[in-house]
Amino acid sequence: MNQFWNQKKVLVTGAAGFVGSWVIKTLLNRKAEVFALIRDPNPQSEFFRSEDAAKTTIIQGKLEEFHDLDRAINENEIDTVFHLGAQTIVGTALRNPLSTFESNIRGTYNLLEVCRRYSSLVQRVVIASSDKAYGSSDILPYIEEMPLKGLHPYDVSKSCTDLLAITYYHTYRLPIAIARCGNIYGGGDLNWSRLIPGTIRTLLAQEAPIIRSNGNLTRDYLYIQDVVDAYLLLAENLHRPEVQGQPFNFGLDDPKTVLQVVLALQSLMNCAHLPPKILDMAELEIVNQSLNAEKAKKLLGWKSRFSFQEGLRQTIDWYQKYLSSLYRP
Repeated sequence: MNQFWNQKKVLVTGAAGFVGSWVIKTLLNRKAEVFALIRDPNPQSEFFRSEDAAKTTIIQGKLEEFHDLDRAINENEIDTVFHLGAQTIVGTALRNPLSTFESNIRGTYNLLEVCRRYSSLVQRVVIASSDKAYGSSDILPYIEEMPLKGLHPYDVSKSCTDLLAITYYHTYRLPIAIARCGNIYGGGDLNWSRLIPGTIRTLLAQEAPIIRSNGNLTRDYLYIQDVVDAYLLLAENLHRPEVQGQPFNFGLDDPKTVLQVVLALQSLMNCAHLPPKILDMAELEIVNQSLNAEKAKKLLGWKSRFSFQEGLRQTIDWYQKYLSSLYRP
């Protein structure tokens, strides 16, 4: 399928973000013509540091501004959209729900409406969602048929994103598919409040890692390259009627507690002498989450290429190189 992307005109929202940077890297390697929608250029992001930005057409704009999206898709005759742009930090959403709703909800319906208007151009739309869209459930792992029951600002914004996408498929037959992933990790995530990058940076500084929760929250963790593979595979299959309009879970169904993740990083980094400080201060967090990915395996042939341990090794290596480069004389 590598030839599939040759000369495709692809718009990536959230292009300078953690996931967007890696999606674009793979698309460029597969000879796609990439258009990157960016709100705030961050020179430290992988997108700019790797010089991939110089190989794309950068469109400065906001998801909240309908005209920015209209211009991006119409003037560049976009045929494929990866909608990755969103406010993704739970804590930020709690502090300012309005800005999260504006980017995640308004931004999504703006994008979908533009895609509908130019349906003669747009042939495939992949919506990056999250297991947070399901909300809290006593029954795990999540399967795609479960209702979307987000309760708190970030979770609700993802539930709404999915429902909007489903609406545009069932009403207008827009060729959409939804990717629901667990906690995505890997090199290039500069949101230091997240568990894995924050812990790695702390351990590299020979400091005790901080756990904001009680350490017992469980999550599915998925390495960034597995996520990129999932998104591209989904787009490549959007010509199939049984894929269009469908949500797909992507995860290992192997949930880890926060404490297990920190201990695994300590072991790999030889930092067992730095016991974590457990603050038990997390607010309004879903306690347990895991994903059943059988639908993606059966319909798409997707499977993870990276174990949790291998993903962590790759991630640690990236941050060691990145952080050492910042302080190199």
